Amino acid sequence: MPNIKSAKKRVSVTAHKTAQNRMAKSSLRTTIKKAHILAAEGDAAASSAFIEAQRAIDKAVSKGLLHKNTAARRKARLHAKLPQ
Repeated sequence: MPNIKSAKKRVSVTAHKTAQNRMAKSSLRTTIKKAHILAAEGDAAASSAFIEAQRAIDKAVSKGLLHKNTAARRKARLHAKLPQ
């Protein structure tokens, strides 16, 4: 346990940010998973789910949760699975 006031604050802030990042990553994974499932089923709603997943991925990049190349790869793979 830290004894210095600033170190105590760092522990608190880090815990808070970790929780926020964990929630954001979980939400991102859920959105992507939903899009993958709809694309695999060939559902008509797959394209709207893809757009939603694309927005979520782009937001994750802007928040620093994903690297831009990782985001591009995930979007490309998801787009390839969409029914034509």
